[in-house]
Amino acid sequence: MDVLNALVVLANYVLIPAIAYGSQLALGALGITLIYGILRFSNFAHGDTMAFGTMVVILVTWWMQSLGISISPLPTALLALPFGILVTVGLLLGTDRLVYRFYRRVKAAPIILVMASLGVMFILNGLVRFIIGPNDQKFADGVRFIIKVREFKAATGLQEGLAIKVSQGITVVTAIIVVVALFWFLNRTRTGKSMRAFSDNEDLALLSGINPERVVTIVWILVAILATIAGTLYGLDKSYKPFTYFQLLLPMFAAAIVGGLGNPLGAIAGGFVIAFSEVAITYPFKKVLGYLLPADLAPNSLVQLLSTDYKFAVSFSILILVLLFRPTGIFKGQSV
Repeated sequence: MDVLNALVVLANYVLIPAIAYGSQLALGALGITLIYGILRFSNFAHGDTMAFGTMVVILVTWWMQSLGISISPLPTALLALPFGILVTVGLLLGTDRLVYRFYRRVKAAPIILVMASLGVMFILNGLVRFIIGPNDQKFADGVRFIIKVREFKAATGLQEGLAIKVSQGITVVTAIIVVVALFWFLNRTRTGKSMRAFSDNEDLALLSGINPERVVTIVWILVAILATIAGTLYGLDKSYKPFTYFQLLLPMFAAAIVGGLGNPLGAIAGGFVIAFSEVAITYPFKKVLGYLLPADLAPNSLVQLLSTDYKFAVSFSILILVLLFRPTGIFKGQSV
């Protein structure tokens, strides 16, 4: 019985949160890896793009709720998500036209595009803070559960209860649907194949008649979809704060690089590697060990390797190790 209680505690505080967080990081890292693999630069504005898209979703959610529109028991944000995607698509296409297109035409070095993305990042950051403010914002949908602690305890007779939030379930299901749809698009459609060809050899793709501007447009549309969905899922699961999305840039880049920058499959794997590492290393295992060990050996300390305040240090450490010993990542993306 104690072993089962320990497993429930691990599932409640490590396994389920890490799967949900990993799904969110994977979607975010996919956007980063698409831009790097096809447009050939690291987009440091991606975190704030997520913040912008999620902000639009929140504003539309509040508007719908004021009109009494809902799809209870599911979050109203799912209805608002298409609006957020459309506005973010317009933002990214407009940004590309105003900023990035010029540098592509003059064949600027990738570092120039990176610096331009930093400027876009600061502008988006200020815009989001100006519109919705710098503080925590809630979707105001309430926290709903697929499995509740009390019901789980009553059904199993265990001392520990398992809780799975609706937002966590939606995150995993949505991530699976989006990833399957993306891979189908890239591998089965003519447009997707042209994007892959452009990524593999730009000059040969141009000789084959592939329109580069059309490829760029499709990339930004896909990135807008991924960023808005990832940001909304993160906000539903936790909370929305513009600065938090800026901080997510580190674990998302770490996920993309660990998996193999430029490799979509690697971005997904890297997202889960980073998520499980962050959650496991910052989780206090005192209660788990209390169930598994005899009473006289039970620890008095938290048995926590790092405080949760330093969870991003985990991402940074893994990123540095990968860059030192395997810069191409798990799935051998492009060397950084």
